[in-house]
Amino acid sequence: MKRVMFVCHKNSARSQMAEGFAHSLDPDGKFTFISAGLEKSSVHPLTIQVMSEVGIDICQQTSKRIDNFNSQDFDVVASMCGCGNMLPVEWLMVEEFQEWQIPDPEGNSVEIFRQAREQVKQQVEYLLIFLRLKSR
Repeated sequence: MKRVMFVCHKNSARSQMAEGFAHSLDPDGKFTFISAGLEKSSVHPLTIQVMSEVGIDICQQTSKRIDNFNSQDFDVVASMCGCGNMLPVEWLMVEEFQEWQIPDPEGNSVEIFRQAREQVKQQVEYLLIFLRLKSR
């Protein structure tokens, strides 16, 4: 079973969206998904709102720091924000490391959160296709 870490700065928006989408798009539980940040924060209320708009409840998700995890426990790391250069090198050495470059919606309108949500959804869909093809 592949284990995937979604990471961004505060683990409050994009990586939380990615974790929510990943769980919903992998109903058979073939993969493990966790999100974390370089800093711990809280899940942004607009993140919860825009995910709810597409039928995904992330109210139980919490913000976590990446340093609470061991990179060796993960096969894939997806960085939402181009923060790979700020991660400890061992996180870059996993089997698959991806930089998604999704703009941070924090401090912006709900519409910007919706745009980020759609970008995250698309990237998660691509990642799941990649993982399923690779596991054949």
